[in-house]
Amino acid sequence: MKLIGKTSFLALSVALSSAAAAAAADAAAADADVWGTGLITVTAQRSDVLDIGGSVTVLDAEALDTFSYSDVNRVLRQVPGVIIQEEDGFGLRPNIGIRGSGTDRSARIAVMEDGVLIAPAPYAAPAAYYFPRLARIQGVEVTKGPGAIKYGPSTVGGAINLFSTPLPDGPAGQLTGRADLFAGNFGTQRALGSVGGWAGLGGGLEVGGLIEGLYEHSDGFKRIDAGGETGFKISDMVPKLGLRSTDGAHALTFKYQRYSERSDETYLGRSLADFAADPDRRYNGSQLDQLNVAHETFQLTHDWQISDRVRMTTIAYRNDTSRSWYKLQDVRNSTDTGWASLRSVLADPAANPLQFADLEGQAGFTGRAGALRVRNNNRVYQSTGIQSALSAGFDTGSIAHTLEVSARYHEDSEDRFQQDDRYQMVDGRMVLSSAGLPGSQANRLGEAKAWAFYVQDRIEVGALTLVPGLRYETIDLRRTDWAPGDAARTTPTGVRDSNVDVWIPGISATWRLTDEVRLIAGAHRGFVSPGPGSTIDPETSWNYEAGVRAGNEGWAVEVIGFFNDYSNLVGTCTASTGADCDIGDQFAGGAVEVKGVEASASTVVGSIAAQGFEVPVLLVYTYTDAQFQTDFVSGYGPWGSVSAGDRLPFVPEHQLTFGAGVRLPKFRLDGTVNLVGQTRQTAGQGAIPPEDRIDGRAVVDLSAAYDLLPGLSLFGTVTNLFDTRYNVAFTPAGARPGAPRMAMGGVKLRF
Repeated sequence: MKLIGKTSFLALSVALSSAAAAAAADAAAADADVWGTGLITVTAQRSDVLDIGGSVTVLDAEALDTFSYSDVNRVLRQVPGVIIQEEDGFGLRPNIGIRGSGTDRSARIAVMEDGVLIAPAPYAAPAAYYFPRLARIQGVEVTKGPGAIKYGPSTVGGAINLFSTPLPDGPAGQLTGRADLFAGNFGTQRALGSVGGWAGLGGGLEVGGLIEGLYEHSDGFKRIDAGGETGFKISDMVPKLGLRSTDGAHALTFKYQRYSERSDETYLGRSLADFAADPDRRYNGSQLDQLNVAHETFQLTHDWQISDRVRMTTIAYRNDTSRSWYKLQDVRNSTDTGWASLRSVLADPAANPLQFADLEGQAGFTGRAGALRVRNNNRVYQSTGIQSALSAGFDTGSIAHTLEVSARYHEDSEDRFQQDDRYQMVDGRMVLSSAGLPGSQANRLGEAKAWAFYVQDRIEVGALTLVPGLRYETIDLRRTDWAPGDAARTTPTGVRDSNVDVWIPGISATWRLTDEVRLIAGAHRGFVSPGPGSTIDPETSWNYEAGVRAGNEGWAVEVIGFFNDYSNLVGTCTASTGADCDIGDQFAGGAVEVKGVEASASTVVGSIAAQGFEVPVLLVYTYTDAQFQTDFVSGYGPWGSVSAGDRLPFVPEHQLTFGAGVRLPKFRLDGTVNLVGQTRQTAGQGAIPPEDRIDGRAVVDLSAAYDLLPGLSLFGTVTNLFDTRYNVAFTPAGARPGAPRMAMGGVKLRF
């Protein structure tokens, strides 16, 4: 079995071989302010959060290194207001929402890496079938409230900005790097390595470089009845080149990323009875399911410090993503006149015995010829654009201003060219009955072109700071369909064009009561763009927040109440929702109100320098009440027949994370417990029936590290320490398990 993929072996080898040369030098960590992203961030410093208008949470490299998670879901448990719908147990395709925004494929929030929208097609098809792996991420910034209008196009819930490993911020001639080598149960393997530095060119210029590689592998924790793969393998490489002036005025960075993934994941869950008996079981009907993803990023960033109070950052980018998910779609109905959805069969196997037998595929059973329909969900995405932000500070009398203006031009597309194959179950194995022609199931192209402009002024008057802002987006959408099987795409069968123009205002206010206490408030308009070909109105809302934030270098407390008033909630039909509708169709959900409270507190007791120990403590709590305000009947599966007062699906009322640790000069032990209340699969109110209940749970994680030498540590972690088993969702089809207990250990090198 190969331990380290080729793409990460080079970076890991370079990092290890450079360690000896760097050992004589002082250890240098990358600055928490991610070099080269400039004005595209709200703030990349945890210490800046106190004075930021609106709600911003920053997790820096030190916070991420404590548990070394690769699953973004576990990282975001530390952020109040964030809602997670788990799916595969590894965080490969996270479903993230903010303040009740909706979680499906993280499509209703802005997700970025290094300031650039990272969804395969953020406007035309924002579902995040590619998501950066957290193992190589050095910082996370979550922005809610008025600060979210800086990014777009989705501004209802908020934005998540992930920061990749930056070019080192040290002097020329100094190397900085890291290497992690871990292994664990379920065949878990992770190798991560990076090394970089700067060299003088003369003439006031320095050239820098960094290369980073990541390899992840797991055999998976689920078991197919007849045997087969249920894990994943990921290779990810990121080289960077930089050129900077020694006076700090100019910095130019080129970033390239190449990512590949093969995961043996399925949408086929289990019946509730089978889940109770064995949550990790997979039916034989899922044995061919496999997703292959390839992703490339090209990014060029120029940061220009024009003067002490004037700065400009420009980023040009292109992302290319292709994915082919070959997976079971549905099963033939009893009358051989159509297809039964997997979700309906697993919801009531007794009423669908013929279909369930084909899915289960017990030994010795011979099913109907062509009864299993497997779809090759073959899609190609492209995202290209350029964005620039200019910040200028000036004074008008005693009033200080920081004016920021930005513009972005963006194009993206999603190309669907899919076909269906039909199989027969024979003695636990799927045998091909007939193969479909490429493009015979879906043959269409969705495109978007968008201009976005943004302006804000940070106005400081004594103890009061006001930040009014305004965003404008004009979006051209097009959907082109061709006849099924028309591989040459000679004549379109339909072309649908639409345009959306939207103004998105926002304002935040901060009142400095003392050096340690701030009162904050804000309001902004929320917006989510419709998809190409959609005939419904865009999703819009007015969002409000108010609270108190306090802290200093040793402690921090924040309590914020929020209220999101939707005039038109939008649901999008996707295969991942398990809905019996046409993929891509959108549905209006009318008026919705989401209100809640976010609270967080952290402190560090003791000091290693003074007492020889430290005890960090963290508490994060979110209360959310999300309800429909009107009666309607929808063809969108998670909604169905809705009455006013029904709660939104997938939104738990209570979430809490508590973390604590002990830090000694050479040893560190940290633990977290995450509690999530039960929630419902479909809209409703009152007691949640078992067939609609997403389980509440309490999950405990531990990590420990021991320093062998300066910069060299032993590391170990256990997630889900007490092996709590719970159902994370009934979507896309049937009950799905959260990850069981997983243990991993190895070595970390920092220099």
